[in-house]
Amino acid sequence: MVSFLASYLPTSAGWLAHWQLLVATTAVFNFVQNFATLKFTRRVYNNGNTPVTALQARTFAVWTLTSAVIRAYAAYNINNKIMYDMAMLSYLIAFGHFSSELLIFRSCKIFPGALSPVIVSTTSLFWMFTQYDFYVQA
Repeated sequence: MVSFLASYLPTSAGWLAHWQLLVATTAVFNFVQNFATLKFTRRVYNNGNTPVTALQARTFAVWTLTSAVIRAYAAYNINNKIMYDMAMLSYLIAFGHFSSELLIFRSCKIFPGALSPVIVSTTSLFWMFTQYDFYVQA
């Protein structure tokens, strides 16, 4: 069973491709939960000044699925400059969004629900930026 599952993992050197796949898989679960319930989305946008609506959750779900597709594709094409750059940009967009919601719009408070996407995007951006030359050979 393990070897069967391992055959579907990215085959590139290093761990970044596996990280991309893990983040993408997690995002797919987040996509599904945004359609199923508002409970977890309200944990992210947790300030309470502006309540989360079902429409906002579905819109967030579509963004999440889009980023999951980009990151999953990048996981299997980690040496492709265009896919690598697109994945990096998806993390930059996520970082900008969540940082602005925390610091400017104040729809989030500093709690695990809102901090986890900031930590994932920051970690991913740093990792991808520092390892660019290892994965992308011009």
